Amino acid sequence: MINVSDQPAPPAPTSPRSLIVTLYGAYGRFAPGPVPVAELIRLLAAVGVDAPSVRSSVSRLKRRGLLLPARTAQGAAGYELSAEARQLLEDGDRRIYAGAPPGDEGWVLAVFSVPESERQKRHVLRSRLAGLGFGTAAPGVWIAPARLYEETRHTLRRLRLDAYVDFFRGEHLGFTPTAEAVGRWWDLAAVAEQHEAFLARHAGVLEAWERRDDTPPEEAYRDYLLALDSWRHLPYADPGLPAHLLPAHWPGLRSAAVFRGLHERLRDAGAEFAGLA
Repeated sequence: MINVSDQPAPPAPTSPRSLIVTLYGAYGRFAPGPVPVAELIRLLAAVGVDAPSVRSSVSRLKRRGLLLPARTAQGAAGYELSAEARQLLEDGDRRIYAGAPPGDEGWVLAVFSVPESERQKRHVLRSRLAGLGFGTAAPGVWIAPARLYEETRHTLRRLRLDAYVDFFRGEHLGFTPTAEAVGRWWDLAAVAEQHEAFLARHAGVLEAWERRDDTPPEEAYRDYLLALDSWRHLPYADPGLPAHLLPAHWPGLRSAAVFRGLHERLRDAGAEFAGLA
């Protein structure tokens, strides 16, 4: 999956542009060729997006180099993913479909220095590191679980920001207990609110499906795409800290379980409606 993190901040979930990205991440990238415009309009209509919104959102994604115009084998106008977009999807998969966070794995530190003459790049660096799940350990020193290193390295190289950053691996030795320190490095209350919002929107959807024996493809597609669109931003806001470093009753465990339940129940049935594989 994709989190469009090398451009301005991602749109709010359920925006037409966000839903198109989610559609390609869930189904469109597995199509044997470009996805016809008519199919994009049909599939987005199922989640409440009208045709003009689809066309304008596709145009913006094309300008950003994420979608490329192409013709299907039958000659219909369509769009396929750029190589950059496919890499972003692959990076996102490791987060969005990950299981429970691992135990202690150490930390990666990103230390950057940007000349005053290029201070705009300082803002971009801060924004991108935050968007990748890094917390702030000190001015100019950003911290994240070690597993985020490879994706971060790919992203900063793609943005040509790697010359300003040094990475280090290590462990936290004190003096503040690590479970207390992470509360300074990340705004865990804000992250918890995002998890609670996801639960408020989708936990009842999963409960309703669990009471059913049937799984109609169009309904499955609609509920899965909306859930995935809400969920795919969360693993970037939440760095995936080990459970013993999180507050008691952390809602991220419940929201991950709800998404996993919806994914297992609905993804394949939704693919029948999407018809892109």
